Amino acid sequence: MGIAIAHLAALNKCTVALYDINDEVIRRALEGIRVSLAHTVNDTTFTKDDLQLALERIKKRTQLADLDTCDIIIEAAMEDLRVKKDLFKKLDTITHYTTRLVTTTSSLSITAIASATKKPERVAGMRFFEPVLSRDLIEIVTGINTSDETTDALRAAAGKLGKRTIVSRDTPGFVVNRIQSQFFGEALRLLESGAASAAAIDRIVQLQGGFESGPFRQIDTMGVDVHFEESYSLFERMFTDPRYRPHDIERRMSDAGHRGKKTKKGFYNY
Repeated sequence: MGIAIAHLAALNKCTVALYDINDEVIRRALEGIRVSLAHTVNDTTFTKDDLQLALERIKKRTQLADLDTCDIIIEAAMEDLRVKKDLFKKLDTITHYTTRLVTTTSSLSITAIASATKKPERVAGMRFFEPVLSRDLIEIVTGINTSDETTDALRAAAGKLGKRTIVSRDTPGFVVNRIQSQFFGEALRLLESGAASAAAIDRIVQLQGGFESGPFRQIDTMGVDVHFEESYSLFERMFTDPRYRPHDIERRMSDAGHRGKKTKKGFYNY
């Protein structure tokens, strides 16, 4: 997700500081962006010069303190509340008070993450959706203390990235995930019952429902393990409401290493 957001921002003429504690991770990320940009040039009106300029806008950073000049910091760390709170606590101390601190969490509380900072009014969520480059929507999520100025700044930033926005409050699953959980959940229940194959369900959803892609292609793109963890987190935050119960088929696939596109095998082979 972080790589895709960096790619999107650089294409839209933003200067990007791409941070990770591991220099090798950043090197691989930049190579992935380089390859992806090459495809972008072939598929769109972007030229090779545009590609080179986009790459030059991305600066490698391995020290958190080097982010102190950023206007907006978008965190895409693992879905672990302790990890995110620790990161935001550090960012709170090194950044200017006008810097917007943004999390891409799909399941954790924005308010809980913001509680690690002394200025929670500048903390909010931005939910990007896979594939980031082609999905039009960004869901901006406000915590209890998020200021209107922060919300307005993030809506403006999303506009600069060529995206449309909705603003939702900090409730379990926000808006999009609450709806999506039922979409994916019913597809998984159909698969588990043997009603149809993953490919057949995807075809029905596309041909009859008019969707761009089916639920199982989407899960493979997100990562089977990532989707399972998101589902489990939502289930817990909804006080184990059975409507949001995660599905063991995803846990078994994750344990077997069948985690979607990133492992070349999920509901489909890649």
